[in-house]
Amino acid sequence: MNNLILLIGNDINNISSGQSWKDLLQDIITFCHTGDCVELDDKKPFPLLYEEVFLTAIKREKLRERELKAFIAIKAAEIKANGIHAAIRALKPAHILTTNYEFTLEGRTPYENTSLINEKFYSIFRKYTMDDIHYWHIHGDCLNPMSINLGFEHYGGQLQLMRNYVVSGTFYSSKEVPKESLLRRIHAKQVYYHSWIDFFFTHDIHIFGLSLDFVETDLWWLLTYRARQKFHHKNVPVPNTLYYYIPEELVPACKFKLDLLTANDVKVISLPGKDKPAYYTSIIQRIGKRKSS
Repeated sequence: MNNLILLIGNDINNISSGQSWKDLLQDIITFCHTGDCVELDDKKPFPLLYEEVFLTAIKREKLRERELKAFIAIKAAEIKANGIHAAIRALKPAHILTTNYEFTLEGRTPYENTSLINEKFYSIFRKYTMDDIHYWHIHGDCLNPMSINLGFEHYGGQLQLMRNYVVSGTFYSSKEVPKESLLRRIHAKQVYYHSWIDFFFTHDIHIFGLSLDFVETDLWWLLTYRARQKFHHKNVPVPNTLYYYIPEELVPACKFKLDLLTANDVKVISLPGKDKPAYYTSIIQRIGKRKSS
């Protein structure tokens, strides 16, 4: 059975020509008519910048968030696929986790949501299965604009549900969703991989194309909680390895983040990254060799 699992971020999309992330931010500000009072600055954490733009807009224009997220979904869906997306699919991983909203990794828009439940807002179970690969959109997707995780409030809600799922148990009305916490189910050997969260405690995961900025509070909480279970509480076995790939040219500037990742039991792998397509090709080849060995 192929158990290869990947967690992939937006940087692989930057190889494609077209709209950049900064372009999207400017488009959001223009759409909300807030260009005269909202200033883009790298010092502003994006989830809070989103709240600044949205709250300014609703006070001025009475803009509904559904309209804004529908606009963002349309813009994100315009991102074009490139050869790296196809090369990732060629690895035939069992699961691809992604923070991306569009479907460039799938290669086409899916027809059917194959999640345990159909989530409208948060993304604990959000999954599409195509050509025997399960794609987990952990921050929402373009087909469900309100699920797109952008603002500080949305991150907070997502984290709340994640912690319930792992630590205290769930309260979903669906009988299909297990009520016991993931920790209890690991003890009982009853992990059925209904959620992308399960893999963080059970399977090796290769992470690339993802900056893992500190604004990703949901993922940093998950990494920290996993590490605490392994080294401090030791309540459940944590046998897997998490691999984080980074261009070696960025290592000095990212030292503090990499120190934190190492402390949280993530193995950092640096590779030459000046040529972005060659960098991602080298990661894919390295993972492919590991898979076949």
